[in-house]
Amino acid sequence: MITLESPRLRLRPFTEADFDAYAVMSADPEVMRYIADGSTLDRETAWRQIAMFLGHWSLRGYGLFALEPKAGGAMIGFAKLWHPKGWPGVEFGWRLARAAWGHGYATEAATVARDWAFGALGLAHLVSVIDQANARSIAVAGRLGGAFERCMSGEDDHRLIYGYRRA
Repeated sequence: MITLESPRLRLRPFTEADFDAYAVMSADPEVMRYIADGSTLDRETAWRQIAMFLGHWSLRGYGLFALEPKAGGAMIGFAKLWHPKGWPGVEFGWRLARAAWGHGYATEAATVARDWAFGALGLAHLVSVIDQANARSIAVAGRLGGAFERCMSGEDDHRLIYGYRRA
């Protein structure tokens, strides 16, 4: 696991110290509105997710970066490179606590993660899986150079796949 930096953020592995901030973020209905089925997470599930994030690094050699402001304070969200079995590619994504919305952190952190994936990891293609109603994430994908590729397969699926290619 590695640590990356942007002008305002440190992108680093999750630690136990991130648990409370992650649990609060994951319990916020507005933050979780467009994630999976829109359900919030209880503290036990949030704990298991952090453990899963750390395990993904061991299995794939990349994973989720906790976002920590360089100016100090608690974790404000994450940027991810995520590829569970059966997923449509290496997913490139972001999630922020509501207080961190509107400051450009998602674009800033995701730019660093994307560039690391294309450079250090040598990946040629990334995808973002975004709920079709999530205009904010669709806008971030556009700023990052993502282009609509297709709808997620499945009869009732409301997610779109945006793709990014290494230049």
